This record gives sequence, C-alpha cells and structure tokens, in this order.
Amino acid sequence: MNEQVVDGSTDVDGRDTVVGELASMLSRLAELPAIVVDDAARIDMLAGLERLKAAAAAVQYEVMVQFAESQRAARRGMGFAERHATRGVPEQIGLATKTSPSAAARQLGRARALACHLPGTFALLRKGEISEFAATFIVNETSHLAPEQRRQVDARLAGDITGIGPRRVQGLARRYAIEADPAAAVARAARARKDRRVGVRPAPDTMTVVSALLPCEQGVAAYAALRRHADGVIAAGGDGRTRDQVMADTLVERLTGQASADAVSAEIGLVMTDTSLLGGNGGAGGSGDGEAAELLGYGPIPAETARDITRCAGDRQGEDERRARVFLRRLFTDPVTGVVVDCDPKRRRFDGTLARLLTYRDGGTCRDPYCDAPIRHFDHIHPYTHGGVTKPGNGRGTCARGNYVKQMPGWSIRLVDPFRHIVETTTPTGHRYTSQPPPAPGGRQRAA
Repeated sequence: MNEQVVDGSTDVDGRDTVVGELASMLSRLAELPAIVVDDAARIDMLAGLERLKAAAAAVQYEVMVQFAESQRAARRGMGFAERHATRGVPEQIGLATKTSPSAAARQLGRARALACHLPGTFALLRKGEISEFAATFIVNETSHLAPEQRRQVDARLAGDITGIGPRRVQGLARRYAIEADPAAAVARAARARKDRRVGVRPAPDTMTVVSALLPCEQGVAAYAALRRHADGVIAAGGDGRTRDQVMADTLVERLTGQASADAVSAEIGLVMTDTSLLGGNGGAGGSGDGEAAELLGYGPIPAETARDITRCAGDRQGEDERRARVFLRRLFTDPVTGVVVDCDPKRRRFDGTLARLLTYRDGGTCRDPYCDAPIRHFDHIHPYTHGGVTKPGNGRGTCARGNYVKQMPGWSIRLVDPFRHIVETTTPTGHRYTSQPPPAPGGRQRAA
C-alpha cells in the first residue's frame, strides 16, 4: 500500500494557487456527468474529454522537462558531474505521477523529444488533435534520427496525422524515418537484436504470459516448430488436447527438459494461512476457502488452487512420475497485521533465509511507492554504517535504482510504523510518500 503525505507548507511562488486550481478542475469534472442530459451531448463530452486528456499530457510533459532542467542546474551548481546531474529526477517524477521509476524515465525521455525535437507533434498534442498514444509512436519511431532529421520528419507528419488512427500514425512515422536516413534505420534494426529478451507477467485466472522478444526469423521459426509438432499430434489421433494446448505444453517441456508439462520441479513461495491450507470445516468447501493464498511472482490465487499445488509435493512424487516436485517454503505472519515476519540473524547482509523472508514479505517487488520492479537489493532502512541492525524490521527489498537513489542529497527513508512496517520516503523537494508490505493472506481479516 502506498500513500502520499501532503506537505502543508505554503509556497510563495504560487504552488498553492496551482494546486488549488487543479483541485477545482478535478472537482468540476466529477460534476459534469450529472449535467449532461442527452446522448448527443454525451458524445460531445467524450470527444472534449479526449482532447483534454491529450492537452493535459502535453502540459505534464512540459512540466517534466522544466523540472528536470531545474534539477540539473541545481546539481551542476553543487559540483555534480553532468552524468549525475539528473539522477533521482525520474524517481521524483514517478512518485508524483504514481508510476515506477523506469516508466517515469521513459516519460521524461518522451517529454524531451517532443519539447525539443518534435514541435509540430507537440503542438497537435497540446491542442488535443492527436492522442498521447499516437505521439508516443512518433517519438519511438524517430528515436534513432539526428535532431535535424527528426524535425524534418515531424514537419512532414504535421499535415498527415490528424484524423487517422494511432497505428497508421506509427506506419507513416516509420516510413518517413526510413526515408530520412535509410542507413540509420538498418543500424537500428541491428541494434534491436541485442535487446532480445524473455519476460513473464501475470494473467487472469491463475495463468501467466511468458513472452519472448526475438529477431523476426527466430520468432517465426520457433512458432512454426511448435505448430508443426502440434499438427503431428493431432493428425496421429491426439490425446484430447486442443492444438493450442499441445503447443503450450510442448513449449514448457522443451524449455524445462521435463517429460511432461505438469512435471516441472520448482520451489514455490506460497504464503497461506493454516485454514486456507487445511480447508477448514465451515461453509462450502471449508472456512479457509474465503481466503486467498499468495504465490510469489504472481499474486493472489484461490485457496483451493493453492491446495492443488501442494498436493503435487511430498510422497505423491513416488506414486506418479509425471507429477512435479514442488518445494514449499513455510512462512510465518504476524497474527494481527498479517505482515510476514521471522528470523533474527546477526549479520551485515540480508542474504540466505533472511533475504527470502524479505522477498516474501515485500511481495517480490520493490518497496518504493509505485515501483513494480523485481527486488534486486536488500536495503537497511537505518544504515548499517550508522548502527542499523540486520533484522527484518530494518530491511526492505528494492530495485537497484531505488537503492542507489537514496544516496543522493535530499533523499531519506525512515521507518515510521514498526508495527505495520510503514516506511516513509522524503524527496529533495520535501514531498513525503509512504509504503508498507502487502498483507499476507488472512491479514486483513485479522487486522480488522
């Protein structure tokens, strides 16, 4: 849970006035649906709101650039090298816009491109004539061009992109960019191959999406191989699975080396209450069925699904070689707050069991507000060099940039509520934000 703490100080430069005007606009927007009484007016309202969203995005971009330049000038005045002059800027923007530091850094990059190199596109966005989505396509498709070439493409696009959809905007921007510098387009394609990667993200209903960004010929070849295998299985009479199911199972089997897709060995970070694990005796399916378990790296899953996972472990391994070996790591939660607690090692680093504990407690993601990056570092809230202890209460999981940025001037973190492990972050502008671990399964019920 993340929360911004509003600083009540008065800014003589007009900060209170601007914030007040924005609050008034938000309040007025909330009242508009009650005023509109016919469908024609509702359509006009939808169109106007869409233009307003684009214009608001343009203003937000402009403010980002102004803030970044102001911070750079201030840091240069403090003697910082140019490469460090804007460190911490994306983090502050992310906190203000409720996005991760990485997403904020990309926003800032778009803002600079639009404000400095794409004036025609920026003007259309300001007037609400194109969407932020379309403007992002133009920024991305021209990112490899020199500033002057970028302005030339921007000038060509200005008269062609109103009244067409974002995908057509993307196509035009790509075509004009290739025509502006064919050699740069070829070099960009070559560099893109270095960015090949694999990712995973949660999907609804206890599913996940595993994706791979590959060179086009490799991606096509991989898909074709899975398709051919599935076609062969279906042609041979099949086994009751659909073609898509065969392809998905074959992908898992070939990647893991297992004989069957459902026999993948893994350690599962599964956090659940005793009633969820055992099923209880009350209600349909047991009293524990009303609680969700927590699967690290995915999120909440139904208690019955969690029990199905655990049934694959233990002595059943010997009964069915197709079953997976699932190693469950037992975790203990505070009976009141629901926060995962345990361990008391006296050591310098958060490693081993203690590192696993912090990972499970913090849900596997960075504890900085709005940051969804995976945990890479384990940080002492009260620094070890200043007497901070290496215990769960003084630790938090962070991404790499979240750990490094707190070393910059003006940044500080402190534990403001040890009971619920609420950590407060203060930025160089004096804004304060809080975060706390996600409640473990059953934690909300007990806390109530």
